[in-house]
Amino acid sequence: MTDQEINRAVQYVTARTSYGRDMVAEILTTGLGEMTSLSMQSSERFDRDLLLEYVCQWTIKRTGQTEPLVREILGCAGRWLDEVYEEIAKRQPKALGLSSDDDDEGTEPV
Repeated sequence: MTDQEINRAVQYVTARTSYGRDMVAEILTTGLGEMTSLSMQSSERFDRDLLLEYVCQWTIKRTGQTEPLVREILGCAGRWLDEVYEEIAKRQPKALGLSSDDDDEGTEPV
């Protein structure tokens, strides 16, 4: 996700909530950053709801903000969270538990 996309998400959420831009930016940058990081580092299987719950809890711990606040802001940015999730699905279908080409079917791990 580019800085421009994050800024659009921050503007959108700030306009629709009563929270300040800095707070919204901190929460969205933390949450979206963790999703992106997971997509690059993990080979775990992630269900969408489980992944979003993890990101929410991670963001609460990292920012020190309250759960209702973080959930509201991340929920309001759901469109961008879904875009990041879809990008993860494209890059790492196995990490999300999706099937990919069965080229290695029948082979044993080494």
